[in-house]
Amino acid sequence: MDLFAPTHLLVILVIVLIIFGPSKLGDVGGALGKAIRDFKRSMNEPDDTTAKPAAKTGEPTNVDKA
Repeated sequence: MDLFAPTHLLVILVIVLIIFGPSKLGDVGGALGKAIRDFKRSMNEPDDTTAKPAAKTGEPTNVDKA
């Protein structure tokens, strides 16, 4: 018994269609596709926060003493 059998997918599609309605189904699909696309893009991009060097310890800091 397969979880993603065609009959199971058809039943899930009918339930989603009943819950959201045909007008909202396109919006939900578009939002889901955009979320997946953004997630894949963020996984493939290098992390910019790790590329920046930390403050050097030997340099004096500009702290105003009042």
